[in-house]
Amino acid sequence: MAILHRIAAAAFGCLLASAAPAAELPSATPAELGMARLDRIGSFFRAEVEAKRLPGAVVMLARDGKIVYHEAFGLRDAAAGAPMAKDSIFRIYSMTKPVTAVAVLMLMEEGKLRLGDPVSRFLPAFAKPKVLVESPTAPGETQRQITLVPAAREITIQDLLRHTSGMTYGVFGNTAVDKMMAAAGLNDPANMFRLTDMQVAEEMAKLPLLHQPGTQWQYGRSTDVLLAVVEAVSGQRGDAFMQEHIFGRLGMKDTSFNLPPGKRDRMAEPAPDPLTGQTARLTDVSKERLFLGGGEGLLSTAADYMRFALMLANGGTLDGVHLLSRKTVELMTADHMTAEIGRGPGYLPGPGYGFGLTVAVRTAAGQASQVGSIGDYNWGGYAGTQFWVDPVERLVPIMMIQAPLQSRVTRGAFRALVYQSIDD
Repeated sequence: MAILHRIAAAAFGCLLASAAPAAELPSATPAELGMARLDRIGSFFRAEVEAKRLPGAVVMLARDGKIVYHEAFGLRDAAAGAPMAKDSIFRIYSMTKPVTAVAVLMLMEEGKLRLGDPVSRFLPAFAKPKVLVESPTAPGETQRQITLVPAAREITIQDLLRHTSGMTYGVFGNTAVDKMMAAAGLNDPANMFRLTDMQVAEEMAKLPLLHQPGTQWQYGRSTDVLLAVVEAVSGQRGDAFMQEHIFGRLGMKDTSFNLPPGKRDRMAEPAPDPLTGQTARLTDVSKERLFLGGGEGLLSTAADYMRFALMLANGGTLDGVHLLSRKTVELMTADHMTAEIGRGPGYLPGPGYGFGLTVAVRTAAGQASQVGSIGDYNWGGYAGTQFWVDPVERLVPIMMIQAPLQSRVTRGAFRALVYQSIDD
């Protein structure tokens, strides 16, 4: 199976190597690429819009390095009655994480850091971390005793990339660490307008960890700290580094941490949820953020993110632009979850998936409740954006929505719709 996977990935790379210049991605008809029944994708999204479960969406699908489907549905801004366009801009939240990972891996390839390096080598505040241990004061007691113990080892760059640092977001649980993060003000959305990435990292370093480094997968601010590492190593703020080394080189002309004033009328917005009647509070893009957020801050379009995803699918290269080596992409998209690392109930990749460097990686044909291939890798964003790369089927699908409460159902439906369309 591993040999077949490598052969499929190599073939995928050869097909993508002949892609067109950055101005426009190549396209082909569904029949040419062995696809059929793509009309079902449109039927689904139009029905979701009609039922007001989604305000709108942009969907893009590539096979063999060529665009086979790219459509916009519904409204970009329901309050203004503005229609969705193919070049609408979305808050991609955690789909920022793989981009930050690529920045880190580029620095690794330059010999400026190693995955096994302690984070304190670049951010000294992370030296000598402490772990918070909660235990009952007595058998059957609900009151918890809190103890701080030295970490068995320091947090490494690899820990940050695979969410085994022991850090949390502080908003999904009710542990003492979550409460300490709230008390420190780290859950305040206003921080993005008053703190830098370095300052947020320094505040995180003052807090204890929820788990010993390397022992538990825990979704949290690890990737935010990584962007501070990029700044410390490169001497450039994260946005400047990514613009120079990633966005500019790949032709991702509409991807940024802050929305340029001239693009305000292209920004996709949420609408009232049909179940709650409430409109999700998403990042205010009318203000310039100081904290960029390596784990959640980017804005992008389906076409821009497709260029990034195709670069990964092609082993680090697109349109003759080389960002990473094939071996580094293989490392990024391999399973880094050892048997000693706990997964727990908050393990977002779910059954059948391991975890690489910021991406979930499918490790079993079964177990997962969704269709896919061994070796496919993916991640999504809080508001419902989603991408994955399937080297076996030579597929790169992307979905952009701004509807957090509908994201789980919509992602599952989109994945099923993509795979049912394969006709070869």
